[in-house]
Amino acid sequence: MRSYKGMCFHAAIFATLVGLTCTIGVSSSLGAVRPTKIVAVGAENEYANVISQIGGSAVSVTSIMSNPNTDPHTFEASPSVGEIVSAAELVVQNGVGYDTFMNRIEAAAPNPKRKVIDVQSLLGLPNDTSNPHLWYDPKTMPAVAKAIADDLSSLDPAMAASFKNNAAKFDSSLKPWLAAIAKVKSMYRDAPVATTEPVADYMLQAAGTDNKTPWTLQEDIMNGVDPSPQNVTLQESLFSKHEVKVFLYNQQVTDSLTQSFLIDARNAGIPVVGVYETMPTPGYAYQSWMLAETDALLRALSHKQSTTRL
Repeated sequence: MRSYKGMCFHAAIFATLVGLTCTIGVSSSLGAVRPTKIVAVGAENEYANVISQIGGSAVSVTSIMSNPNTDPHTFEASPSVGEIVSAAELVVQNGVGYDTFMNRIEAAAPNPKRKVIDVQSLLGLPNDTSNPHLWYDPKTMPAVAKAIADDLSSLDPAMAASFKNNAAKFDSSLKPWLAAIAKVKSMYRDAPVATTEPVADYMLQAAGTDNKTPWTLQEDIMNGVDPSPQNVTLQESLFSKHEVKVFLYNQQVTDSLTQSFLIDARNAGIPVVGVYETMPTPGYAYQSWMLAETDALLRALSHKQSTTRL
C-alpha cells in the first residue's frame, strides 16, 4: 500500500547533484562578498530546477527525487540524502504528505542556517488538501520562485538584484504555458476527460475540462488502495460508451488495473496522454515540461493524437 499521509518510502534513491564545487562570490555594494555557492536542495526535481533558474551560478542544487521511472509514492531516502540535506542552506519541498521523509531528515540533521520553503505552507493549504501534485497548478511556481528569490537574497544579499531579476524572467517564461492552458479552455471548455490519478488535475481544472473519473477512484489508485468495483465499472463505461475525449494516466506508476484502463481507452479509439509526477530529464525545464503536457492534451482534443511519453 502506498499512501501520501505518513507513507513509507522504499524505492532506490535517484539524486541529481548539480555542481557542488565552490566558487568565488561577486563583489557588490549591496553586501559582502560570499566565498562559496549557496547549497540548496529540491525534494522533487521540478523544485530543484526552479531553484537553479533563480539562483543561477550562485547556487549549487541537489534534486532528491528525479528519475521519471521511480514511483514517488514509494520513495525511501538513503542515508546519503541526510548528508545532503544537512549541508543545505535552502530546501524546497512540496508538503501535503507527499515528501514527509524530508521533515524527518531535517529534524535529524539540524542546520541553523537552513531555510525551508514548504510549498503547502507557502500557499496556505490545509493538511487535508486532497491533491498533492501542486506543481501542476499554474499559481504555484510563481509563488515558489518569489520565495526562493527572497530566501536566496537573505542568504547572499550581494546577489539579491540578480535573484529577483531571475524570478521576474521565470514568471515571464511561463506565459507560453498559460497561453496553452487558455487555448484549451477557449476551444474545449468542459471537454470530458478521464484519469487514473489526480497527477495533472490542477492543470485540467485550469484548462476548464471536466474530469469524469470519480475522485474516490483517483484517490484510491494514488494511495495504492483497490478501487471499489462500482468505480471500476463506471470508469470502464466512460471508455466503452465514448463518454470522454481523452484519457490521462500516470506514466510513472502503472499496474494491472491502470493498464486495463489504458487498453480500454485504446480499443475505444480514445487518445491517451501520459503525465509525469517528476520532471522528465534531460531536455526539460519546469516551464517547458508543463507546456509539453498541455500541448499533448491539446493535440489529443484537437487531432485525437496520443502522447504516451514526452
